[in-house]
Amino acid sequence: MSKNIGPEYVRAIAPYQSGKPIAEVAREFGLDEASIVKLASNENPYGMPDSAKQAMIAAIDDLGRYPDANGFDLKTVLSQRYDVPADWITLGNGSNDILEIAAHAFVQKGEAVVYSQYSFAVYALATQGIGARHLVVPAQAYGHDLDAMAAAITDDTRLLFIANPNNPTGTFLTAAQIEAFLQKVPQHVVVVLDEAYNEFLSADDQYESTAWVRQYPNLIVSRTLSKAYGLAGLRIGFAIAQPALTDLMNRIRQPFNVNSMAQAAAIAALSDREFLEKSARNNAAGYQQFTEAFEALGLEYVPSYGNFVLVKVGNDDEAGARINLALLKQGVIVRPVGSYGLPQWLRISIGLPQENAIFIAALTKALA
Repeated sequence: MSKNIGPEYVRAIAPYQSGKPIAEVAREFGLDEASIVKLASNENPYGMPDSAKQAMIAAIDDLGRYPDANGFDLKTVLSQRYDVPADWITLGNGSNDILEIAAHAFVQKGEAVVYSQYSFAVYALATQGIGARHLVVPAQAYGHDLDAMAAAITDDTRLLFIANPNNPTGTFLTAAQIEAFLQKVPQHVVVVLDEAYNEFLSADDQYESTAWVRQYPNLIVSRTLSKAYGLAGLRIGFAIAQPALTDLMNRIRQPFNVNSMAQAAAIAALSDREFLEKSARNNAAGYQQFTEAFEALGLEYVPSYGNFVLVKVGNDDEAGARINLALLKQGVIVRPVGSYGLPQWLRISIGLPQENAIFIAALTKALA
C-alpha cells in the first residue's frame, strides 16, 4: 500500500493520548488492580450516580431498538434546565463529538481556526482533521489571552475555541471578560465556549452563558456529562446555540450518536442535585488537600477552577515523564502533559480523600 494514502494533513495528526487504564498499568508493572489509584482523566471519583444506574436498568428492555435519534426526552429536560427551545440543542457522543461536529460544519479546508496555547488537545485535532489552518495564540499565565485571540482573527477565520475553565491548566475567565470578548468577534466567526468543567465553579464564579447565546447568533456553548455528572463511560454531551447553527450541526451529526442507555442516564443525572452537590464538595476539599501538599513540598502549581490541578514537578524537560514513571511504579496514574508543551508538569485529577492521600505520599517519595 502506498505510504501516501490519505490526505497529508490527516497523516500529520498525532493520535490523542488518553489516560492509562488501570488494567494496563496493572499488567505493565505487575500490580494488583485493586491497589491502583487513577487520577489521570478528570473523572468523577464517585463514579455515576445511583439514579443514572437505575434509569439504565429500566432502559435495558428497549435496547433491541434504535435510540431516539433526536433525543426528544433528553432535549426536553435540557430545554427546561437552560430555558432554551429544544431546537437550540445538539446532542453529542461526549462534548468531543460537539467540537468535531462544529469544525466540520463551519470550516472548509484551508480556512482558519483560532485557539489558545495550552488548551484542550481536541481543538488541534479537530482543526487538523479537516485540513484547516491553526492560529494558535500564546497563552497568558497558562490561560487564554482574549485580546490576543481577538487580534488573531483573520478574514478567513471561521471557528474559535475557548475552554472555560481551561483543560489542562485549570485557568478561568470571568463572565465580564468573556462578554467583552464576544462583542469584539465578527459575525463570520463561530465561537465555541467549551464549559466541560462549569459545574465545579464556586457560586461566586458561576455565570449563565445561555444568555449570551440569545444575544450572539455566532456562539455555541458546549457542555458534557462526563465530569461532574459521572457519566464519562457513556459519552454524552450537548451544545446550545441558535437554530441557524444547530441546523447545520445536525445535518452532519451522526444518526443515533447518543445511545439509549446514555440518554436515559443523562435524564436521571441532570435531576440528581444531591449527587452534583456531593461531587462539588469533594472537589473543593480535594483541591485544598492537593494545594496544601504542593505548597509544603515547595512545588509550583496553577490555581485551578476544574477538578484537577497542574503541578510542576521539576525544572528539566524530562521531569514530567520521570516523575510520572515513578508514580506508575507505585500504582498511581496521573496525566503527563508533555504533548501540550508542558514537559515539566503533571495534571492530577482530584479523587476521594484517601486516593489523594495515596498520591501525595507517592509524589513525596518520587520527588525524594
